[in-house]
Amino acid sequence: MKDRFWVVVFLFFDFLTALIAWSSFFYLRQTVLEKSEFKLDSNFIYGVLLIPLVWVLFYYVQGTYISIRQMFRLKMLNLTLIASFFGVILIFFILLLDDEVKSYEIYYQSVILLFSLHFMLTIIPRLIINSIMIWSIRKPGNGFKTIILGGNEKALEIYNEMISHPLNINSFIGYVNLNGKDYLLSEHINYLGHETDLERILSEHKVEEVIIAIESSDHNRLKDLLLRIDDGHIRIKLLPDAYVILSGSVKMTNIYGALLLELKSDIMPFWQQAIKRVMDFLISFIAVILLTPFFIFSAIAVKFSSPGPILYLQERVGLNGAIFKIIKFRTMYVDSENLGPQLSSENDPRITKIGRFMRKTRLDEFPQFINVLFGQMSLVGPRPERQFYIDQIVKLEAQYLHLNRVRPGITSWGQVKFGYAENVEQMLQRMKFDLIYLKNRSLALDIKIMFYTVIIVLKAKGK
Repeated sequence: MKDRFWVVVFLFFDFLTALIAWSSFFYLRQTVLEKSEFKLDSNFIYGVLLIPLVWVLFYYVQGTYISIRQMFRLKMLNLTLIASFFGVILIFFILLLDDEVKSYEIYYQSVILLFSLHFMLTIIPRLIINSIMIWSIRKPGNGFKTIILGGNEKALEIYNEMISHPLNINSFIGYVNLNGKDYLLSEHINYLGHETDLERILSEHKVEEVIIAIESSDHNRLKDLLLRIDDGHIRIKLLPDAYVILSGSVKMTNIYGALLLELKSDIMPFWQQAIKRVMDFLISFIAVILLTPFFIFSAIAVKFSSPGPILYLQERVGLNGAIFKIIKFRTMYVDSENLGPQLSSENDPRITKIGRFMRKTRLDEFPQFINVLFGQMSLVGPRPERQFYIDQIVKLEAQYLHLNRVRPGITSWGQVKFGYAENVEQMLQRMKFDLIYLKNRSLALDIKIMFYTVIIVLKAKGK
């Protein structure tokens, strides 16, 4: 059974238990805590209709329903405890604090009662469903579709350790040979092909997990393999000694006796990603309204600076390689790239006088708030590039493709630290900052980058 089925099951029971918890709390608060008769008023009806929906939304933002089949009991218990605590506190301050009560003790008792009811009524069905889900995953053929990269003795050892454990959750569909001579696993699982066919194998078999079983002498190949595999969805596990060439992107995990490292595809928790998207939309919506005078001023300035359109639309590569048109105020003379794509330099004669000022103050980037509203960009993220230059960068440094796993941004760490790039070499230097950002993404870092961007705009010191 796939994730969607289990998501629907959890959603149904989370909604139901939230409804029962609130109804029970409302009844017990009146009859036990306040020692009065139960009254079915409008507050009860509104609560029954709205509060379960709010709880489900809260769980979603928390990331409970993301990769649900990987949500095992301990993690589910932890998420439920945290959600119940903060959710009850939020309900108390929004709905219960203004209620008239006989004594303040009822406030404390109400919080404890609501938390106890909600947590217990929620966690019991969740753990039962979770146990059924895990039992289903452990059935032959229902585990995570897994392949092993490598067919040597180490690969065979890892396979035997994992498959022999009664609680194994991996369904091995085969292995991919790396050295052209190690076929020890052929007696146990299917040989799927050589690493040259890796992308086809991953797509064709809908692989969910990859175990890279290579010795320390093969570490020079690890980087290339990760670039080809890591798409943000496939779980990747490595031998422990691979840790020395990776920094901040793995966590230790003991897989039934086979000690492996799991590569974390995204360092930013899902709840922060959800808040980041909400911030993107709200801040961009407010910015479009408040910056209207600057838009008008910039439009007039561009119009009088040189003949041509006010806005400049250019194709860029965005999230997951999707092509979109970035919106900027035109800062160059028309037909500045009639000989093909060209990067600008600090003293580029193609830039108008007004355009030079707009670039230093980043005023030319302001229309990109519209790109953010459309979901094509974020406020903070790696700057999007044209396919023409991406092709050149990837030939020198394939890691650049990792940047396309997140929405590109109006500003970025690389933009703040380095500014506009004048050639491919400078693009590579700026890329290092963006890769560091990718491995350290957080709301706090985004806010810090936005703060320094505002300083650059106010001081007109942009490169």
